[in-house]
Amino acid sequence: MKLYYSPTSPYVRKVMACAITREIDARIERIPTNPHVSPQDLVADNPLSKVPCLVTDDGLALFDSPVICEYLDSIGDALPLFPAHGPARWRALKLQAMGDGILDAAVGRRGEMAKPQEEARDAWMARQKGIVARTVAQLDADPPHRHVDIGTIAVACALGYLDFRYANEPWREGHPRLTAWFAAFAKDEAIVATAPAA
Repeated sequence: MKLYYSPTSPYVRKVMACAITREIDARIERIPTNPHVSPQDLVADNPLSKVPCLVTDDGLALFDSPVICEYLDSIGDALPLFPAHGPARWRALKLQAMGDGILDAAVGRRGEMAKPQEEARDAWMARQKGIVARTVAQLDADPPHRHVDIGTIAVACALGYLDFRYANEPWREGHPRLTAWFAAFAKDEAIVATAPAA
């Protein structure tokens, strides 16, 4: 398998944390890629020109981290990251959606922050900041469990991204339960191994 990646992408981090947890990361060839310049190899496999993009051993190109993570969960004999059914499945998928939602808002806002100020852009960025704040508050009210699954990995990657890119806007203040959960979960081998470098 080969993975088009950017070392600071939180979506790539999520994929690699899943691969490490499944103990299949050694089977993935990582190809450093700048998706913003739409390199020919990436675009041939992913017309959206986004990372992560995983090309399976059969040549099937998969993109979007939820799809890639679910594919990786089908490989090997480790315990599943996607519970098969019941309340555990829906909670894991909900947490994944919350983690991905934080990332969508935070990554989009970061891209806009470098542009000149403009009333409409400022309003859009304030909306994204509000999305993150509300989601963090809801996660604090009902923190993830300590079991490793797709939801806990997604939330950990999202909070790690906030630490990495928004250090001047600390999310921990007023969120003691989520802070305690993250302090413990951030010690997980896959989360430690995928932490972005400054």
